Amino acid sequence: MIRINLLPVRAAQKKEKLRSQLSIFFLCLILVFIGCSALYVQKMTAINSVRDEITVIKQKNNELRKKIGQVKDFEKKKADLEQKLAVLQTLKAGKSGPVHLLDELSSALPEKLWLTKFSEKNGNVNLAGIADNENTVADFMRNLESSPYYKNIELSVTEQTKAGDRKMQKFTLNCRVETPPSE
Repeated sequence: MIRINLLPVRAAQKKEKLRSQLSIFFLCLILVFIGCSALYVQKMTAINSVRDEITVIKQKNNELRKKIGQVKDFEKKKADLEQKLAVLQTLKAGKSGPVHLLDELSSALPEKLWLTKFSEKNGNVNLAGIADNENTVADFMRNLESSPYYKNIELSVTEQTKAGDRKMQKFTLNCRVETPPSE
């Protein structure tokens, strides 16, 4: 019988099989490394692009905050200016008020009536004077009531007094001052 030694072939086949398995293993390792590296690069690129977008958005946000600050400053200046204009308008309207008051008072005075006192404080006017009789005082009150500036006219005191040899009526009036809406 012939004997054939197959051991070296089997050992060679085992070595060959081991080499092929190791080469496949290293090839798989290399492919996994390449795949992971590609995925890592892709994710890092995505992260960097998001960071760049965040940076751009922060820059725009800072620019907009500056503009918002400028707008708020402008609105504050505008409000201050409107307030100053309102004060000027009030002063301008109040400037002609006393002139109209005295003009209306002058036109309301009857012939035989003399004013001895005129005082105005916080829209309340106190008038004192002397007239020749009660009818003249009543005419004066009617004339003041027809004026758009004088309202709520009330006779406080009326008493008879002597001026020289004549009997006269001493009176005191209280009324409220209002500016007509047309002004």
